[in-house]
Amino acid sequence: MSLTPPLVDEVSQPFWDGCLAGELRMQACGSCGRLRFPPRPMCPWCRSVSVEWPVMSGLGTVWSVAVPHPPLLPAYAEVAPYNVVVVELAEDPTLRLVGNVVATPNGPLNEVDPHSIAIGDRVRVVFADPDPPDGVSMPRWVRAG
Repeated sequence: MSLTPPLVDEVSQPFWDGCLAGELRMQACGSCGRLRFPPRPMCPWCRSVSVEWPVMSGLGTVWSVAVPHPPLLPAYAEVAPYNVVVVELAEDPTLRLVGNVVATPNGPLNEVDPHSIAIGDRVRVVFADPDPPDGVSMPRWVRAG
């Protein structure tokens, strides 16, 4: 089970379906074409409710990195220390996702020394096997070598 399962609703469902399929999909306006994250029912720029879900390259850059001290949620205490990164996507640097840098898709959060990660590191998305009972796969990041 995920340490903190995500909230999946009808607006974000296509994002989570993409994760299960091993694809990073971002919501795009069907009218003006602008990408947006997190998913919303209406485009904040042109106010259209037309939506598309293009697949992204999965490449990005570490925009921010932190090591929580102490872990704020009890479920994370056993895996500390671990990294938390904000990754800006190659397709649009204003699209940023929070996640973790791991060495392998199914590896634990603490398998990469958090102090070895730097702002500007190139990464690519990977997806762990879905966790029952949640049935979701969270985007994670590995170094793009």
